[in-house]
Amino acid sequence: MAKLRTVFKCRECGAASTKWLGQCPECGKWNTLEEEVEEVVAEPKARRGLTGFSSEVVPLAKSDATEALHEPTGISELDRLLGGGIVRGQMILLAGHPGIGKSTLMLQIASNLARGKKILYVTGEESIGQVAARAKRLGVRAEADISLLAETNLEKIIAAYRKVGPDVLVIDSIQTVSHPEFTGSCGTIGQVRESAAELLRLCKPEGTALFVLGHVTKDGDLAGPKVLEHIVDTVLYFDSERHNLLRVLRAHKNRFGPTSELGIFRMAEGGLEPVEDANACFTSGSKSRPLKGRAFSMALEGNRPLLSEVQALVAPTRYPFPRRMATGLDSNRFQILLAAIERHVGVSLENRDVYASLAGGLKLADPALDMALCAAVISSARDIIIPPDWVFIGEAGILGQSARVSGMELRLAEAYRMGYRRAFTPRLSKEDRPKGCPIEITEIEEIGDIVSHIPKAAA
Repeated sequence: MAKLRTVFKCRECGAASTKWLGQCPECGKWNTLEEEVEEVVAEPKARRGLTGFSSEVVPLAKSDATEALHEPTGISELDRLLGGGIVRGQMILLAGHPGIGKSTLMLQIASNLARGKKILYVTGEESIGQVAARAKRLGVRAEADISLLAETNLEKIIAAYRKVGPDVLVIDSIQTVSHPEFTGSCGTIGQVRESAAELLRLCKPEGTALFVLGHVTKDGDLAGPKVLEHIVDTVLYFDSERHNLLRVLRAHKNRFGPTSELGIFRMAEGGLEPVEDANACFTSGSKSRPLKGRAFSMALEGNRPLLSEVQALVAPTRYPFPRRMATGLDSNRFQILLAAIERHVGVSLENRDVYASLAGGLKLADPALDMALCAAVISSARDIIIPPDWVFIGEAGILGQSARVSGMELRLAEAYRMGYRRAFTPRLSKEDRPKGCPIEITEIEEIGDIVSHIPKAAA
């Protein structure tokens, strides 16, 4: 009978300890050591590995470069994110909170790719009947070349891969796969890391596209190994709570495309639907109604301008220390801008609570929203209404000065298309001004200059 022992391993870096510690001695993270049971072996056997992955030494000058040819998936928002589609041999990690729609999106991708490719879909969380029921609900064609396998043993998954010979392999999810040569339960850092490495060595030489699904913890980290992000070619994260109808998919890493783009989906009865015009989703829907404490801006994600509605509420405090809360905005930058408003605009906030948020549940870190945030706070603090056809685009510095941001021509042109007729910006160059766009531009050098324009509109 095998002898077992208890160890505590860090879920972030994999460091092991014979006893539980509050802080990992290797990576310094707190409360990351988890109890595991492993087999005690007198003489550890050499890890032979299940697959091989090596090549001969070749001079760079004589090596053939492989051109990355993207093949569209048929889902416009995903293709935008990937840089045009998937590439042969690409390993993609699709991560998100449980229930957010990873399996649904993956089955839709498989359905589109199955028109000319052979798909092997491996599920370790559901039965084949459950996957088939979801496929029927999503309208997956019966003649689609998709093979299903309900298995968690990596050795059997590799055997099925070699038998089927698919063009695309899907693992749903990597936390359920167990490597037969490693102890520990599924989902531990050693199991997930080695299983992902074996799958990489299996698919890369054959040019098989590999999709790996992974769960995210409540802290927003990939459950188990963060090291997966270094193994794969592309990391896609769902950036939304599962109860929100909108799903925002971001690329945190992409060896074959940009990382600044985002894809927006809407959860519908028939699955995840791409949202082509996202601007209407991130406003409160009452643009024509004048409101105090509201200002509009135009953020830029990659080459995609997004209309953003910044809302602010300044109210007398009932606490010993005034509260400062921001939703969808960077909280540290929010605090800095409030200090700049007090110092350079003369708006007293020392005995007031200040709350700010982005409408629609979107999270953005674009500095172009600074000027709109300042305008919204000033509007709420002084009970002044900002006209709903004004847009504020620009960065605000800690000394109160305004600064240019990239993509001004694209932002201003999209703002005019959305019905905004006056834009407040920092000083622009000739190249920043949109050609053939009659939007009225008011240049301001300091955030305090906003005050000289808002009262005129309220009068």
